[in-house]
Amino acid sequence: MVIPTNNQIGRERGSLMAELLVAIAILIVVILPVAYSYDAESHLARAYYCRAVAMEIVDGEMEVLLAGEWRAFTPGTHPYEVKAESRANLPAGQFTVTLQTNKVRLEWQPAVKRYGGPVAREAMLK
Repeated sequence: MVIPTNNQIGRERGSLMAELLVAIAILIVVILPVAYSYDAESHLARAYYCRAVAMEIVDGEMEVLLAGEWRAFTPGTHPYEVKAESRANLPAGQFTVTLQTNKVRLEWQPAVKRYGGPVAREAMLK
């Protein structure tokens, strides 16, 4: 029967600890970038979603404006009240309508730039 000495047991524990530290370091080097990229992708997907919702609302409201609703506004820039229920899916922001003599512009500007950026449509009046 071979009985290990205290010196051999210490070496085995030391090598086991070194292997454990290397394994943890590898996990940190691999997992942190993956977690960061997942977080960045989720923010990007949310920004695309907000932009798509804003585009749908702006396109629909622009049709309403071109159908004659623009006559309710005087030339200049005014806040625009949107009645679409999908507005609840947008972050804080503001819809504005700008009326000039021969064109109308409807724009959504988010309060935080991180949510897809502004969406605008412009059309000539007949």
